[in-house]
Amino acid sequence: MSRPVLAALSVLALLAASAPASAQNAGQISRVRGGASCPGCNLFQAELSGLERSGLNLSGSRLRQADLSLAVMNRTRFSNADLRDVEAYGGVFSSSNFSGANLTNASFVGAYLDGASFGGATLDGTNFGGASLERATGLTQSQLNSACGDEATKLPRGLTIRRC
Repeated sequence: MSRPVLAALSVLALLAASAPASAQNAGQISRVRGGASCPGCNLFQAELSGLERSGLNLSGSRLRQADLSLAVMNRTRFSNADLRDVEAYGGVFSSSNFSGANLTNASFVGAYLDGASFGGATLDGTNFGGASLERATGLTQSQLNSACGDEATKLPRGLTIRRC
């Protein structure tokens, strides 16, 4: 290889080595599974399906592409967390705080979200098919206009959702 090509490859290797890691943190995931709060943690693609833990603080955490299916996580703080592409089918999140969280393309099909707060949350492409949000707070029609649901989706009085 020529010197310019080797030099370019060396620079790329140095840049890659100095870039922040974006892979999940197995130790942090294990702590959450054990019931510990973990604000600001990297729980990327965490397998948390069936987890039964209430009152956790996961504020500001990266849970992108995590599996929260059938989890029971009442009163959990997800405020300002990255929940993009999360699978939370059938999960129970009553009185949880999703304020400021990014739930883009998340699936909460059949989830129980009564009492959960969604003030300032991003719901672009979020699927609430069959979900119970009757007593959710902080939801606006503008947020729900970018989400979807079905005839079984239960919303606070006066709000509607488009069909998926």
